[in-house]
Amino acid sequence: MAKKRRRRHDSFIEKLAAPATALAVIIVWQVAVPLSGLSEFILPTPFSIGKRLVTDFPLMMAQLSYTTFEVVAGFGLAVAIGVPLALAVFYWRPFERAVFPLMVALQTIPKVALAPLLVVYLGYGWAPKISLAFLISFFPIVISTVVGLQSLEKGLVNLVRSMGANEWQTFFKVRLPAALPSVFGGFKVAISLAVIGAIIGEYVAAERGLGYLQLQANARFDTALNFATVVVISVLGVFLYFIVAFIERKTVYRREAAK
Repeated sequence: MAKKRRRRHDSFIEKLAAPATALAVIIVWQVAVPLSGLSEFILPTPFSIGKRLVTDFPLMMAQLSYTTFEVVAGFGLAVAIGVPLALAVFYWRPFERAVFPLMVALQTIPKVALAPLLVVYLGYGWAPKISLAFLISFFPIVISTVVGLQSLEKGLVNLVRSMGANEWQTFFKVRLPAALPSVFGGFKVAISLAVIGAIIGEYVAAERGLGYLQLQANARFDTALNFATVVVISVLGVFLYFIVAFIERKTVYRREAAK
């Protein structure tokens, strides 16, 4: 009973840790800004930011829908292309030698540098924003999938093959379940990066979206709206991350972490 009570107590503390930390930061921020004499134009208080979130809620929700579509479309494209590429890299050595260095080289290019070129080639519509979300998020998916496939012990593969399993059966029964934790780790990184890619695209060329709204706030020197937009962008990233984490919990066999 004592162990159960301690476990319950520890679980309660863990659940409260993040909200308590966030609340403490907000309180310190709210108190420190007036005491330090900073103008609301330089650093608005959490109360001012929350007020703008309420008053401009319809505007932000309208812009949020465009950015969400760009993020989800770019991430979906990264999954649809990244996972097959990772399978080709894993199963076909000549393909790995030919294509993998090019993917690494593409990943090292700052995506901000590619944004103006994408606008020239793809125009001002959805395409450049979705393309940036795709480009910035597909490499973690490729890497995590390849690492997950390579992490399976060779002895287990030989055991399954000795029992008469063909390569398809080996893949779906052994390789894929063993690789899924790494694959979803890449998905969680990629969905966060896709938000960044979409916002960068909206900074360069957009007429709507949260990035565009932030640029408009900058042009009007509306610091409170700028911060409120950052909050909405952050909430969007966290929400999408937890959706991927929820799918992972329903899909992947959970092993106890070694701590």
